[in-house]
Amino acid sequence: MLTWLLVLLQLLRLGVSGPVVNPLEKYLTLANESDDVRSEALKRLLEVFGMEDVPPARAQQKQPPQYMLDLYNTVADVDGVTKDPGLLQGNTVRSFFDKLHSEQIQFLFNLTTVAKNEKVLTAELHLFKVRPQVSLAFNRHHFCQVSIYQLDNRQMNPQQNRRLLSSRLIPVHSIGWEVFSITHAVRSWMLDEGNDLGLMVTVRTLGVSQVDSKLVRFASGQDHHHSKQPMLVLFTDDGRRTASLESSLKEPEVRPAPSSRPHGLRPEDRRRRSPVSEDEEELPPCQRFPLYVDFEEIGWSSWVVSPRGYNAYHCKGSCFFPLGQNMRPTNHATVQSIIHALKLTEGISTPCCVPDKLFSINLLYFDDDENVVLKQYDDMVAASCGCQ
Repeated sequence: MLTWLLVLLQLLRLGVSGPVVNPLEKYLTLANESDDVRSEALKRLLEVFGMEDVPPARAQQKQPPQYMLDLYNTVADVDGVTKDPGLLQGNTVRSFFDKLHSEQIQFLFNLTTVAKNEKVLTAELHLFKVRPQVSLAFNRHHFCQVSIYQLDNRQMNPQQNRRLLSSRLIPVHSIGWEVFSITHAVRSWMLDEGNDLGLMVTVRTLGVSQVDSKLVRFASGQDHHHSKQPMLVLFTDDGRRTASLESSLKEPEVRPAPSSRPHGLRPEDRRRRSPVSEDEEELPPCQRFPLYVDFEEIGWSSWVVSPRGYNAYHCKGSCFFPLGQNMRPTNHATVQSIIHALKLTEGISTPCCVPDKLFSINLLYFDDDENVVLKQYDDMVAASCGCQ
């Protein structure tokens, strides 16, 4: 600030003729324009990632569930790039923790963060069966029946309004995760105006109305480690992938035949390059260059779990005649380069160096309600470049 004032005083002392521009005012104007550009750029970036606003900063001690971390590592490599597009059902996986924290086997999940346009493909209730508190040596029952009921979230009274969703036998002596499908219940809830999904779990052995709570226990968020909390997992699709596939089907990619040669053009002409400017001459052939997107630099590190950033790559370089197959030219680009080289039509430029193959990336992050979401975004990494 002091530097700009000294410059202003020096200009006034020299008696500069004509209108004098206040350097401080110019600096502030440029700063405001820079802030506006940054704000608009970050807003557009959020739109690319399907978000309206940046999720609030989360508590540093909060950890994502191991299931979501394992799922992310299954579908993505260390840079977040999708290993195989067919591994993930849909393009979004959402996890929800129990909000009720009841001492009974009763749960409440808030699903308000699920957009109405998201299609629920699969919904699963994950319960962790812990070690029994009593010995099983004298227990004659080897299996127990676990039933999942949907409760009216306006009453949350298990004796009044409940509907059976899923039921099956599991070993009494087992320890670990049990997964129950409740897809139809979540789909019906999404059509309702309610905000929460209430669930109740009952456990009994065959021929007995109920079972000793010390014999069969499921972990609760109140009494057990966070890694064993009851969790609802939704596999959904927001429609972006379908729209992308439909667009690619409408605009099929066309490649030239390897042995094709433009009619009337001699081999020696193909080896001769048309005159170009000095700026064009300095450009390397069309190729791929690194373009790293660092989530910490743009202020997203507080809510993005993985990756910490990714290499989007970008394409740069010349597409001068003759276009070799290593430049992966389309038929249209080949013809355009010929017209440009022969100067048959005024104002025709060389083809452009652009991505001709794109990969998707995966983002694991905390949403507004601190639920962990795994989302796949198409066309985010330039896998290769070509002339088009």
